[in-house]
Parts: sequence; C-alpha cells; structure tokens
Amino acid sequence: MSFADASAAGGRTGGGPGEQTRRVTGHLPTGAPDFVYLPVEVPRGVREIAVAYRYDKPTVPEGTAGNACDIGIFDERGTDLGGAGFRGWSGGARTEFFVRADEATPGYLPGPVNAGTWHIALGPYTVAPQGLSYDVTITLKYGPQGHTPAPVHPPERARGRGRAWYRGDNHLHSVHSDGKRTPAEIAALARAAGLDFINTSEHNTTSAHRAWDGLWGDDLLILTGEEVTTRNGHVVAMGTDPGVFIDWRYRARDNAFGKYARAIRRAGGLVIPAHPHATCIGCNWKFGLNEADAVEVWNGPYTPDDEVTLAEWDNTLVAHAQGRADWLPAVGHSDAHRDPDVVGLPQTVVLADDLSRRALQDGIRAGRVWIAESSKVDLAFSVTGERGEHAGIAERLAVPRTAKVTARLTVSGAPGCTVSFVTDQGRLYSAPLPPSGTGTVTWQTTPDYAAYIRAEVRHPATTPGLPGPMAAMTNPVFLGR
Repeated sequence: MSFADASAAGGRTGGGPGEQTRRVTGHLPTGAPDFVYLPVEVPRGVREIAVAYRYDKPTVPEGTAGNACDIGIFDERGTDLGGAGFRGWSGGARTEFFVRADEATPGYLPGPVNAGTWHIALGPYTVAPQGLSYDVTITLKYGPQGHTPAPVHPPERARGRGRAWYRGDNHLHSVHSDGKRTPAEIAALARAAGLDFINTSEHNTTSAHRAWDGLWGDDLLILTGEEVTTRNGHVVAMGTDPGVFIDWRYRARDNAFGKYARAIRRAGGLVIPAHPHATCIGCNWKFGLNEADAVEVWNGPYTPDDEVTLAEWDNTLVAHAQGRADWLPAVGHSDAHRDPDVVGLPQTVVLADDLSRRALQDGIRAGRVWIAESSKVDLAFSVTGERGEHAGIAERLAVPRTAKVTARLTVSGAPGCTVSFVTDQGRLYSAPLPPSGTGTVTWQTTPDYAAYIRAEVRHPATTPGLPGPMAAMTNPVFLGR
C-alpha cells in the first residue's frame, strides 16, 4: 500500500511554520493483514516526526470482537522482519507519539531522523464485522538535528550475597509500553517488595533499556528484556543484551518462532512463555514448548488459568523422571502494569552463585527455583534417603526404587495455609500449617511410588472444585537412579 493509495484526504493538510502535516485515512476489512504499513516520505532537514491516530469503534453484538488497532514506526531502513528499521511501538497504549534525535515518546527510540521512506505500522489486533476505519496524522517538523545521547544501561551484576536464594520479578510493564508506572516507581516498589532483581519486559520494544539510569544499586539488579507479544502468545525474553530488539510479527503457522527464540539466546536471554492459558485475545501460547527455557506457570494473583497451566506443566514431569525428555522449570511473575497490581506477586526465587545476569539465568535454566506470593513467605524443601542421601530442588535423589525417602518442607510466613506434596500420581499428602504459618511438614514414600515430589503451599479454597490459591510452590525433586 503506497502513501497515496492509503490516503482518502490526500496530500498536505497544513502545519505551522517549519512543519508539514499529512493526513492518511483508510478502511480495513475483517481478515485484514496482521500489519499494514503506511509509507511516509521524509525529506532532508526533518528534525522530528510526530504521529497521531484514531480509529472507529462501532457497536458489535455481544461476544463479537470490536476494533482494536496498535501502532508503531519503522525508519528508512525498512520493515523487514528482524527489526533493522524498528524505531518504536506503543501497541494500543497511546494515540500519539514523536521521534527525534535527542528524545522520543516512551516506547520509541531516539535517533537520527534520516531522509528516506519511513513506515507507520498499524496492527489491527481485532476487526469488527463492519471493518476498521483509521485516520492517521503525520507531522514533519523541520530544523537542526539534535544530539542522540549515548544510552546508559544497567550493569550485569550487583553486590549480592554469594551463593544464595535471590528473589526477582521478570515480567513488569512501565510507561514504555502499556503500564502506568515510571521506571523509578517500579524500582521503588521492587525494593519495597524485597526483590533482589527485576527484568524489564515491555511489549515489543526496547525503549525502556536506557530508562533505568540511577535506579539500580548494590541492592537491586535490573536486567533488560522484552515481552515478545505475538498474535499467538507472549514470551518473556529475560536478560537480553541491552538494546537488542526481538521481532514479534509472526504467528505459529509461520513456523518462525524457533528463529526468534534462537535470537533471544544469541542476545544472552532466556525464552520464557508467559501466561500460556490467559484468556485475553492472542495470549494463549500456540508455539509449543520445545524452544522454551522455562515456563511461567503463575502470573499475577493466582487464578484458574494458572491452575490449568500448572497442571499442564506437571503432566510433563514424568517423562523426565523416566529419562525420556528434558524438563522445563516453572517460574512465576507479577506482570504488574499499574495500581493496584503488586510488583513481586508472585516472585521467582532462584538459587544462584551470585547476583548477576548469568548466575540467575543458570539457576533458572537448571530449575533451582521456587515461587512465592511475597517476600514474607520463606521455605526450604529437600528429600533425603535412609543412608543420608540428600537432594534439593531440581536435583535427583539416586536411591534404589524400593528405598524409603523422606520429603521435608519447612515454611514460614504462610498463616492459614496447607502444605501438599505432589507426585506423578497427583496430590498424595496434605497437612495444615500451624496458625502462625510457620512449621515443618514431612512425608515418606519410595521411588516406586513417586517418580518426583514437589511441594505446594496453598490458601483455603475459594473456587468450588479447585484447590486454594497458591502461596508458594517448588520445582520438583526427582527420585530413583
């Protein structure tokens, strides 16, 4: 689609001194492409590109998707997959934005406004039966180019406590995508939640990577990443190299996810499918788990869709216990966007050699992880054999299949909760904690009876037919030689 073909108003529509404004309108039917690119010819001497847009939202029958249209921009380097020309994305969170050398709207990347063909990218997320009519205004502002400041990115290591359990939240949103909090507000909330590390994970943009200057410290490691938000599921790219953009413009049927999962790993990140069974449009995970490093089984306050994800994940563990497959560690993140979303509900607790990007990723990849609803909850989980053999989270207790083993979970900070031990046969033993929420629960079994054991700490049930909301859970200990 050319700029002229897309325009119903056409041509120049005005602008103040040193400005040129053009309005582009069009109509997209149901079944429109996932992304529509509107060319913008940018001559020499342009200092700033400013864009505003709107689209119609007609009434639709109950149960029918209405109109929702995202927006972003690519510069003169083009729109090819891979992102060479990527200059920003705000999804549906903003109705206007600007880009210039010295500054840009959050979600967008400051940098030179070079002459050439730029493209406004429209993403018709859902289209009503009546179609979607859009109206885009592009203003070119002339003047000298500003200076693009060198980005300041967070360090990859904080002081830490040596080999220890570190608490973090790898799925957070700020004003750089569809969140309402500033990076400074998020950093303050992370510290208040007792977190040791966080990961920036804005939808389809890296603009926040440079936004944390002065917010990290010896007590808080800030990792850079992205929530790669496709039409067939979202993936948290945890701890990618600062400034590295991961494209999202594909579906499962395109057989492209493996390529971009490898791109995440080349950038030093982990591939973590997010909220695989969330109910929002486009949130269900349809790419399979072969390329994943971990899976987010708990997203925000614990809900029935988390229960589905947990059960699906648990069903994969027996294959590993039998030596037939690798296993995916479970993690949990808040996905906090705005008040009253709680940063650190839940949080991933990682056994790592130090508080650094690589050490934390190694711990998660190995499964040395448990998940808690807050820093008030603490636990220790292990399984021991009759002759002093010992295994902790993500380890294997190599004992004969008929040997007696003892699972032990020590918990604090969970008043009113019940401890359960879960195996490949399901939930086999449960016991309430003392009213204080602090106590130790043990259970004996054999590898013949349990291929693995993991622990859960739950609140009383609130939904008929489902166990209570999670307070904490562990990755498994595997049993047998």
